[in-house]
Amino acid sequence: MAKDYHRFLLDKTVVALEAGISINGARLHPVLFEFQRDLAVWALRKGRAAIFADCGLGKTLMQLEWARMVGGPVLIVAPLCVAEQTIAEARNRLGMEVRFAETLADRIDAIVITNYEKLHHFIGGNFEGIVLDESSILKSIDGKTRGLLLEKFTDIPMRLCCTATPCPNDIAEIANHAEFLGVMRRVEMLATFFVHDDEGWRLRGHAADAFYRWLASWAISMKSPADLGYDAGEFTLPELDIAEAVVKSEWRREGELFPGQLRGITDRAAVRKSTAPDRVMRAAELIAAEPDRQWLVWCGLNLEQDQIAATLGEECVSVSGKDSPTEKVRKEKLWREGRVRTLITKPRVFGFGMNWQHCSRMAFLGLSDSYESYYQCIRRSWRFGQKENVTAYIVVSDHEKEIVENVRRKEREALTLSSKIIEAAKGYEMEELAHRESQENLETWEKSGDDWRLMRGDCVVEMAKLADSSIDLSVFSPPFASLYVYSADSRDLGNSRGLDQFFAHFGFCVEQLLRVTKPGRLACVHIAQIPTTLVNDGLIGMRDFRGETIRSFESKGWIYHGEVCIDKDPQAQAIRTHSKGLLFAQLRRDASWLRPALADYILVFRKPGENAVPIHPDLTNDEWIEWARPIWYGIRESETLNAVEAREKQDERHICPLQLGTIERCIRLWSNPGELILSPFAGIGSEGYVALGQGRRFVGIELKQRYAEVAIRNLERALAVSEQTQLFIPDGISGGCR
Repeated sequence: MAKDYHRFLLDKTVVALEAGISINGARLHPVLFEFQRDLAVWALRKGRAAIFADCGLGKTLMQLEWARMVGGPVLIVAPLCVAEQTIAEARNRLGMEVRFAETLADRIDAIVITNYEKLHHFIGGNFEGIVLDESSILKSIDGKTRGLLLEKFTDIPMRLCCTATPCPNDIAEIANHAEFLGVMRRVEMLATFFVHDDEGWRLRGHAADAFYRWLASWAISMKSPADLGYDAGEFTLPELDIAEAVVKSEWRREGELFPGQLRGITDRAAVRKSTAPDRVMRAAELIAAEPDRQWLVWCGLNLEQDQIAATLGEECVSVSGKDSPTEKVRKEKLWREGRVRTLITKPRVFGFGMNWQHCSRMAFLGLSDSYESYYQCIRRSWRFGQKENVTAYIVVSDHEKEIVENVRRKEREALTLSSKIIEAAKGYEMEELAHRESQENLETWEKSGDDWRLMRGDCVVEMAKLADSSIDLSVFSPPFASLYVYSADSRDLGNSRGLDQFFAHFGFCVEQLLRVTKPGRLACVHIAQIPTTLVNDGLIGMRDFRGETIRSFESKGWIYHGEVCIDKDPQAQAIRTHSKGLLFAQLRRDASWLRPALADYILVFRKPGENAVPIHPDLTNDEWIEWARPIWYGIRESETLNAVEAREKQDERHICPLQLGTIERCIRLWSNPGELILSPFAGIGSEGYVALGQGRRFVGIELKQRYAEVAIRNLERALAVSEQTQLFIPDGISGGCR
């Protein structure tokens, strides 16, 4: 059992499986640094992977060697002009031939490269592998091309995405990569790791570790080789100086005396157009002040681009979106080879993938609110391999300083988040590179008192320590399948991706429960039916959790003995859950959506065999008549132990302790005083609290540290209450918690 259960927990961890090829890193070209070689070997082993390495860390070399090792025809898709760089790097550094292809009519027998704009010409190609260079472009290119990749190119066996470290809180970018690589669909990713509230989608409180482990299983992120323990001596960036060149403007909104406080796109467009001549003049002055350097000018408007090009004259080339691909390549080459001093262009033309370490001066002729666009433009020159300090001037009017500050704020936030993510995922990534299985270490302990014992740990493992046929009755409420609500541990039964995985996990518990229970004795399982949701399940309806639980127990050898339905207040449930099916408004809008409130159930199971010790409940006939009904009334929903002290900041929901009245009825009906009660999911100790109050003994198991600590306090309180009660009871009269 132990070996099978350990294997199950490893398989339960949400990670991307390996689907590639294993090679010896010594087969890769010696020009690769150690970290580049290890990443390429890892990506080949995964088969479908992403390398999120910062600008200048050698993604081109890694993807070329990856493509060579794949063996069959490989298609590399890259932004315009990046293809020429890739072909040159393959030839000059690796001695490898990579040809540019425009259609499938070209000779496709090894490694070919094309542009995203030509992707539709390669549908149906017999490729063994595909590389998306600068793959963050997935969220920037038009929906048609993105859809084409997801629909027509995801049957290629080997897939690799390469881009700089993605924006750490950009769910869309992570989802696009995961979906293209076949790791997980967007809707599944959201349902697994995220929750939607008033702030939009956010990572579940307890999902962070699991999310980073999952991410590291298919994507390696690094800003520097040092992030993963490699020598970063040759990958230290020079200094970057961001200098604001603010131009005063006479433009004012009607009725205002001072600059700033732009309102909407109309104001921004107006001030940008009106200040273009002054900003162009300021940029030209900056360029003239350093005549021995090459310059790069980023524009946002055609007006700006035309004016600065006219001002600089023959000293520059201007590349715009209307230029043909051939013309763009020609002009960029003129500047890169030093035949003209200044390149003028737009972020959407050359903002991705270009290696321009030869240039250390740039100017933004105005700025948009997009931090990513700004960051990508900066990194064309400020990248590993740059030998000089880089200066970037932001040439804006005094009205636009708030835009600059907004982008700088986003920059600070992104750097903070990125460093947190890299730090959080570092351990998992290093395990991936070393091909080691992640180990979830759990600190187990046990504490006991008069008539009680609490074990902190995995219920399956801890129950294995209990003697055969030692338990007289078990009463418990298993955690329902709901990912990362109370913990991130794969041992947590609730952390299951669907009911199939939940009941596979639950089956190990049910088997142990059968072993430790005395023949002929019972297990009382508290459950409720589970509603489905549009986000998680794609529909609004119900899951038969009750029926699945019964089938699970029967499959392990238990006898289905009976059940009790516990009455619930529909109005209280509507207020708590906001369920569409219980709202008064729905009664008048469309009653087809109405449904009864969700009842709780106590499912009772019996272990086969003869009961050696008859049970004699302390019930009157009238009590038995009431308790023998198929529905238990009079259970007060608010009569529970206090769960507030057990709640942690990361918990997505309040813990819902089982009502004390429900536990009391089970214990009084189906056990004798002095007998041993078990709860394998002890929570904050509700079952133990009642068991001790009723003169029984108790053993409980709880996985979560915080809950186990609170459970101990509640067990100690139960004994204190019982002792105080006994002081006021005359001899010969038994007392209990009712």
